[in-house]
Amino acid sequence: MVVYWTLFTWNDWSLYMAATSKGLCFIGSNHGDLNELKQWTDKTMPHGRLVRDDEKLEPYTAELRDYIKNGRSTFSLPLDLRGTEFQLAVWRALQDIPYGETFSYSDVAEKIHRPQAVRAVGAAIGANPVLITVPCHRVIGKNGKLTGFRGGLEMKKQLLALEGRFNGEALFI
Repeated sequence: MVVYWTLFTWNDWSLYMAATSKGLCFIGSNHGDLNELKQWTDKTMPHGRLVRDDEKLEPYTAELRDYIKNGRSTFSLPLDLRGTEFQLAVWRALQDIPYGETFSYSDVAEKIHRPQAVRAVGAAIGANPVLITVPCHRVIGKNGKLTGFRGGLEMKKQLLALEGRFNGEALFI
């Protein structure tokens, strides 16, 4: 299987992105390195072959640029998400969190009809391979505090600020 990748750069953003013939499968941390993508590919698609193809990824980078630049609130291009049934259910629930809103881990657990699985929901969110497009940055602690994020808390703050939920010091609840 071929996994096409590119390095998205725009203003202060620099993210590795990857897609298969089925859709977007990975967005890395802001200012992350190619090794982050390689490790994810080795774990998720051990027979995957990484091939740089900026042109093939252009539709995805265009949507991401629109999100960062103009406040695009939804993404329309296909995804190729690979995970357990539970992870996929959590990631689908994340995609239902509206732009500019936040949910708690408990809210997500309720949404997938597994209210006792809050910790497992947290683990699934932490394994989300497609940052931003599958908006795990919109999940915060039940107490309203910012919590962990695969891309780092600074990236989470930047994304929430783009959506009008964070002013650089505090989260708007």
